[in-house]
Amino acid sequence: MFLGRASELAFLDELHASTRPELFVLYGRRRVGKTELLQQFCAKRRAVYFLAAQVREKDNLRAFRDALAAALDEPLAASVEFADWTAALNFCAELSKPSSTSASARGRLVVVLDEFPYLCESTRGLTSQLQRFWDTRGKLSNLVLVLCGSQVSFMENEVLAERSPLFGRRTAQRKLAPLEPDATLPFFPKWSVRERVLAYSILGGMPAYLRRFDDARSLEENVLRECLRPEGYLFDEVQFLLRSELSQPATYNSILSAIARGNDKVGDIALAVGVDTPHANKYLSTLRELSLVDREVPLTDPDPLRSRRGTYRVGDRFLAFHFRHIQPHVSLIQAGRGARVLEEFVQPDFERLFDEARVDFVLSHLQREAAEELGEEIVEVGRHPGRFVRAVARTANGTGVAAIVLPDGERSTAGLEAELAALKKPLGAKLEKLVYGIGTNPDHPLEVERVPKGALV
Repeated sequence: MFLGRASELAFLDELHASTRPELFVLYGRRRVGKTELLQQFCAKRRAVYFLAAQVREKDNLRAFRDALAAALDEPLAASVEFADWTAALNFCAELSKPSSTSASARGRLVVVLDEFPYLCESTRGLTSQLQRFWDTRGKLSNLVLVLCGSQVSFMENEVLAERSPLFGRRTAQRKLAPLEPDATLPFFPKWSVRERVLAYSILGGMPAYLRRFDDARSLEENVLRECLRPEGYLFDEVQFLLRSELSQPATYNSILSAIARGNDKVGDIALAVGVDTPHANKYLSTLRELSLVDREVPLTDPDPLRSRRGTYRVGDRFLAFHFRHIQPHVSLIQAGRGARVLEEFVQPDFERLFDEARVDFVLSHLQREAAEELGEEIVEVGRHPGRFVRAVARTANGTGVAAIVLPDGERSTAGLEAELAALKKPLGAKLEKLVYGIGTNPDHPLEVERVPKGALV
């Protein structure tokens, strides 16, 4: 089943339905689902999907020719030899023209170049070749040309940035983000809502990771099989990711590990890693660009642009799990003692993992759906370190919003009253309150109640 990308697929359908030539740039982290999305888009269409390899230019050109011949009913495609990518794309542009004389159906043609950075490695000046092609033939063709890549920094700096020869040529772009928390729950239809939320708390929103867990087994068995043994798919996944994106993965490993351990200020991170603050800032900036780390400034800060209250957190749930529960116990796992790691370190942390995931669900709701509850658009959302108020927001009209999660078994309201009173100065006296909880309905797991004016909860 193809899950969780309905809006992205709808946008690609919209591009295909346009009457214009389209040059679409799609990029995002490995395992986020780019290839599956593009293959779904290409299905049942006149399309050529080509996955580049780290080989010489001529080998990729031959492989592209073979992909053309396999996908299209064009006898000439099987025998043609492309001298370069300009020739290959000119051939595609010709194939996109409607023709009444050809035996095959001609017209709109989708060409996907997946792992585009690999092509650039083997073909010097490929972005300049593409620029010339688009300026002369591409923009007059009937093509939907898709450039896709997993090296986020390369796609942003060499394809989309102002310095790139392709700057201004793309007709649309999308950085594919991990799935929203609620979109991960359908991956595990046999599990309870709590188990599904816990799975999200470990795996985050990466479709490739979510597909590794089998809901015919227990959650604990999946964690043991996929994360806590050397043969597991997810055991060394983070190291593959960091080596593919970063030139000095060792230092970045240490920084991510320090943040996962609770060091959330730049000075504390620098001290834990053993680098000076300016260097720590440089590394953190790179991790933020890759969406591996987030810097969060409290919404209650009176001057957020100059705030020194900003804190850092690992921006991906599986990275956080890796640096908390896999990396510190690699020796035990390599020795075949993953079951001990599960029993002594992972299972006792389930409550915290569930609570952190619940806050992610709340933040997602505030960003995407809470405007319907409140009748006002929300323009700012942020975490809040309270015991009761776990997130805050501000509407377009300046109204403050407090997102409340009541701790299990809590009877006293004094703590909640104190937290709300402290929020009235930075967010205003007319504070809207939303109470959140995780229910048992997998179709609507997040239960939300708007508190009537004048009531506490």
